[in-house]
Amino acid sequence: MLVVMGGLPATGKTTLARLLAARIGAVHLRVDTVEQALVRSGLARHPVGPAGYVVGYALAEEHLRQGLTVIAESVNPLTVTRDAWRDAALRAGAPVVEVEVVCSDPAEHRRRVTSRSVDIPDLPLPDWQQIVEREYEPWEREHVVVDTAGADPAESLGGLLEAVMSVHE
Repeated sequence: MLVVMGGLPATGKTTLARLLAARIGAVHLRVDTVEQALVRSGLARHPVGPAGYVVGYALAEEHLRQGLTVIAESVNPLTVTRDAWRDAALRAGAPVVEVEVVCSDPAEHRRRVTSRSVDIPDLPLPDWQQIVEREYEPWEREHVVVDTAGADPAESLGGLLEAVMSVHE
């Protein structure tokens, strides 16, 4: 199964993806990691553009073909990127769960943006203004929405796990 997790920066995507991967024994494929590796290699500079996503689609499809569950985590801001993740799963014959992680409390979201730390060396983190001005298309098909505002990660994981397992069975 492919679990596609998207949402604006600092909504809790990485935390939830890591928790979910540990709980269900899945591969956590993080586009930030791929993009930063491309930058470190000298092949790209920030912003990387579509390259990190394209590598991610290929890795996800390869893992799915091996029978692994993959959690693909990225901002995933455009319909075209969401479609590409879905297409990778379809080519591999795997079911897809699409998840949008949001933080509906703007004050809490902003606080997260200003207080988080970099966990990938040299990865530039966007500031609040860059996040609110970022291009982010609305999701136009059925998907799971996890609102992390006012919830601890374990609470958010509970709802996410329920949605994922209902597709997995």
